[in-house]
Amino acid sequence: MNQIIYIDRQTKKKQREKIYKERAIRFLYGDSLWNRLAQKCLSPLIAGLPLFSKLYGYFQKTARSAKKISSFIQHFNVDSSEFLAPVESFRTFNEFFIRKLKPEARPLDPDPLTAIIPADGRYYFYQSIEKIDHFPIKGDTFDLSELLAREDLATKYRDGSMVMARLCPSDYHRFHFPCDCVPDSTHLINGWLHSVNPIAVKKNMRILTQNKRTLCELHTSLFGPVLYIEVGAMNVGSIQETYLPHQSHKKGDEKGFFEFGGSALILLFLRDTILFDPDLIEATEEGYEIRCLFGQPMGRTTQ
Repeated sequence: MNQIIYIDRQTKKKQREKIYKERAIRFLYGDSLWNRLAQKCLSPLIAGLPLFSKLYGYFQKTARSAKKISSFIQHFNVDSSEFLAPVESFRTFNEFFIRKLKPEARPLDPDPLTAIIPADGRYYFYQSIEKIDHFPIKGDTFDLSELLAREDLATKYRDGSMVMARLCPSDYHRFHFPCDCVPDSTHLINGWLHSVNPIAVKKNMRILTQNKRTLCELHTSLFGPVLYIEVGAMNVGSIQETYLPHQSHKKGDEKGFFEFGGSALILLFLRDTILFDPDLIEATEEGYEIRCLFGQPMGRTTQ
């Protein structure tokens, strides 16, 4: 079976990803005859009916779910020394999932001219959306109009830059502002709840433009307007916003968090407003996701 290989930004080494519920993911999105039947019959029910994800998410909030925290930490090598609260304080699996980290665990890049990585995850970076020729699926396209459901925003950002992040269940699931900004309110676009695992996305790139998602425009002095998009996925209980709209926020301030499940972030910048770090661009051009941590530098303003 095909493995998921990514580059770890800290070590510069390639790593094989451990997939949460791998058998289920491969069953729903694999290539065999049985897989295709599952995709035709079961996938629309599981991804199309929010009840399934709500029920699964509800279980993660029960006291019984706390029993699997220790085994999850061990299997996925989650560093519990980074947690702000001790492991034994989590009364449910969801409390562990939405955990906060010690500030020193994710130091913010201090350069005032940089934007930072907004969340732990596996990333692709595209300096020019118009020139993309190396999406995960050869021959597939990324439709901004479909993603944003607003032609004015699609036109505005179509020739800009794009960041795509995938958060695994083992990741820290709070997301943050990449730079000083004044954010608008967040607008919800309801949609499907397909998995955003590469196994699924490589079968259908449109998952990212059809899943439940949110839009929020950030007003910044260094990077111009930035569009911040949160994408829900299979088993995501909900997307929780914790920020105050229309007020000033500092680089690194929390914007919100995903409750249990996989999820994704997409950031859109206007053309020639940010220059992504070379190692990030290089990994994407080589066809690999690069695992980055919240607070690391992402790119510099071109002003």
